[in-house]
Amino acid sequence: MPLDSRLWGKTRKLGKNARLAQNTHPLICHLLDTAAVAEVVWDELLTAHQRSAVAEALQVAEAEARALAAFWAGLHDIGKISVPFQMHGDGPKDADSKLLTAELGGEAAYVFDTRAIQDRQSHEAAAHWWLVGQFQEIGYPSSRRRPQTRLGHAVAQILGGHGGRYHPVLYDKDSRCPAARHPGLGEGGWEEQRRIHFDEVRRVVGARVLPQGRMTPGAAVILTGLVMLSDWLASIEEEIQTRLREDGWAGTPEDLDSYWQVARGAAPRLVRRTELLGTGFAPPPDPARYEDEAGLRGSLACQLPELVAAHGLGMAVVTAPPGEDRTETALHAAAILGHAAGARGLFYALPTGAAADSHMAQVQTFAEQALAGPWQSLLLHSSSRMSPAEAAGAWARANKADGISGEPGEEWAPAANSWLNYQHRALLAPLGTGTVDELLQAVLPSPFNVMRLFAFSGKVIVIDEAHARGAWGQKLMLRFLEWAAALRIPVVLATATADKSVEAMLAAYRRGAGESKQPVPQSRRLPGWSFVDAHSGAEHIPEQPTAVGRAVTLSIEVVDGEPYDEVRAALAPMAATGRGAAIVYQSSPAEAVRTFRRLAEDLPGFDFRLVHEQMRNKERWQRLAACRSSFSDSAGALGPSVLVTTPMLEHVQGLHFDLVISGPAPLANLLLRAEQRTGDAPRLLVLRAGASAALDDPGLVWRTAELLGAGRRVSLPDDLPSLLDEVYADELVDGLEDAVARELRHLDNQRTVRERAGSGTAGWAAVPGPQGLDGDLSLLSRFHPGMEPELLARVLGEEVVHVVCLYDGRNKQHQRVYLLEDGVLEQKLGRDGKGRPNPSQLVPHLVPVPKRLVQGVEDDANKTWRDMSALETVLRLNLTLEGGQWGRTTPSHRFRMSELGLEIEYLA
Repeated sequence: MPLDSRLWGKTRKLGKNARLAQNTHPLICHLLDTAAVAEVVWDELLTAHQRSAVAEALQVAEAEARALAAFWAGLHDIGKISVPFQMHGDGPKDADSKLLTAELGGEAAYVFDTRAIQDRQSHEAAAHWWLVGQFQEIGYPSSRRRPQTRLGHAVAQILGGHGGRYHPVLYDKDSRCPAARHPGLGEGGWEEQRRIHFDEVRRVVGARVLPQGRMTPGAAVILTGLVMLSDWLASIEEEIQTRLREDGWAGTPEDLDSYWQVARGAAPRLVRRTELLGTGFAPPPDPARYEDEAGLRGSLACQLPELVAAHGLGMAVVTAPPGEDRTETALHAAAILGHAAGARGLFYALPTGAAADSHMAQVQTFAEQALAGPWQSLLLHSSSRMSPAEAAGAWARANKADGISGEPGEEWAPAANSWLNYQHRALLAPLGTGTVDELLQAVLPSPFNVMRLFAFSGKVIVIDEAHARGAWGQKLMLRFLEWAAALRIPVVLATATADKSVEAMLAAYRRGAGESKQPVPQSRRLPGWSFVDAHSGAEHIPEQPTAVGRAVTLSIEVVDGEPYDEVRAALAPMAATGRGAAIVYQSSPAEAVRTFRRLAEDLPGFDFRLVHEQMRNKERWQRLAACRSSFSDSAGALGPSVLVTTPMLEHVQGLHFDLVISGPAPLANLLLRAEQRTGDAPRLLVLRAGASAALDDPGLVWRTAELLGAGRRVSLPDDLPSLLDEVYADELVDGLEDAVARELRHLDNQRTVRERAGSGTAGWAAVPGPQGLDGDLSLLSRFHPGMEPELLARVLGEEVVHVVCLYDGRNKQHQRVYLLEDGVLEQKLGRDGKGRPNPSQLVPHLVPVPKRLVQGVEDDANKTWRDMSALETVLRLNLTLEGGQWGRTTPSHRFRMSELGLEIEYLA
């Protein structure tokens, strides 16, 4: 039986032929396309470490590993040779809407019964089930050991997982005759065609070697990513159209050899479409340049290259108060590690989206100096995840006024139609600035989580204040760091103090490297740094900086009066002198807007600014850019200026104020806010009677109030570690009145229960570490009953939805349309206001809102909107004019949209 070229692999968006039948791309051609792309991905996109990790696991030379990787990638869709796929009602049809493959059912070789057509096994799972036995048959290592320990089973599981999830272990009783359990696989001609396709892909690609190794977790991640990426690129419809075969193409061995050259010729062009080629790290500056530089960066720049040269890649911990100096030191460490690793990029992870927005300029400046070759920069967090390239472009436009932009034409910010402008593809971008959530999702059993691990495995990861995510996030971060060490991902951790959470993160990295599970106590000295190598897991304590820098004395004053009156009183000296800058932290956007309005009315001589999270993306970015310009260290003397904001700004860098005013908050948050100060005598004013943020732990807020009393003077950074220890100490409660002590202990117990519950749930939800897989890759995709998307969202923090407000308007023909900007027809939604919106069009206009604030709100999305997966978490509100303001009132909520952002009032 010859190879049957009627078996199709692709048909979507391929157009129709002269007979008005849908065009199809033969399955064998798609398999060879994918194999050809895999060769280029191996050569051009994998790092030297990634290639060697695969070759070492398979126990073959790198050239043979390359051929095997291409062969396996070419087999990924062999499960499409099955009855349910080829006979699916949505398959290709002729001019009379009859399935093109219907003729197969009338041929003796392809006979099947109703059980076969009703089999619900996916083509990915079918590939896994069939390939296990086939690999064993051609001689891949096998024994009586459990199936998951066999190399052939591991490869079959990898290929079955190319759709985003691995499938469960297949035991011998099923692999010996898979069609008995899944009749959709078909017998007779179906089985023979699978074998023919298998043999032809192997012959054409030239993968005759039999690997003798055992699949490691790291090699499995790399191969899975290679297969997924190769499949994505080989599936680009407009490119397939250039390779369609003529009618009557038979798929003879000669035809296949000829087509292999076509596929190989197209593959480099397909990989170039990714905008990923050619990026690497330039050699870092000569360490001798920093010998005379005192302080943290000089110490690290002089010693880290020697440690890396002697011990290999690993994890550097940079301990210092938050600020641009710490960020610069962390990025310098990343440059050293990235060059040594041959990495092709960097991802900078921060606690919040606002922090990511503020760091993007510094990270991009670093990239211009440290990255070699072309590179693209993306913004990756909840407000940008829908269209990261569009978000990066909008951010760049918003920051133009501040002089922060790419080269002419903004080449560093991809266009909205970039290949990278898609959630999972965006992770591959050479330069990403985003939230820690992007890392944590790699160790949750969500679709394509292994693609995340693959994307990060070729980069350096910088993690800024990872412990700021709470108990859930900390537990997941430990698991991510295990995988990072197993994948030899260089990591830089920037943190304010080396507390127990940092010691636990170092222990997790050592555990992933196969070393001791015990935490290694870190020096509490500030500033400082340490290094753990990923090969042995050993820690190396370098000589610490000799010059610590000049300490500053922070004056903390706690006042008891009515909060607004205290704010006005604190601003009075600025009104008298006519200069100075202050920042006022309020607990929520609603409080910030109220305070801003009252101050603007009562103090007309001031320059008041407002920034909060419930502003449209583009307006928030524009205001942040303006603030970085106005409130920078180099801004010069200002007239009296006040920035009113929310806790979203506490991780933002580059802002400096004479006075920081804040409502009550946990001590760590107050100290973060206090870092946004300038001069030798910074002041922090705490409003005891103000409201704390909804997510603040009430016990820690109370403990902070007891610790501070009426105020304190703190030497920074010297007192920082001991002060943070003191706020948690049991002794803090001992001197309180019995009733007060009982209540505070009750709150402490509640916090302990929440943290343990959060840590336990995160541990239950997280995928196993690399040592816990025991060869079963399906554990990376396990989805327990009760593990709903809402739970995973809570594991990552407060669930956020994105609101887009649309303004009622008329077009030039006086037809009703919905506008993204009041009165701006150019910002019309879709073509007619009711059509299919372009998600990237919405990115600048999204407003991130905690889901709890809009719970139960019926949005105005139509069916077209609801059917788009990219818009599932976007709440559409059609606004009308109500009393001269744009708004929308529901039975439970009142929404108001203005230049001050989205205001939400709960009515029910």
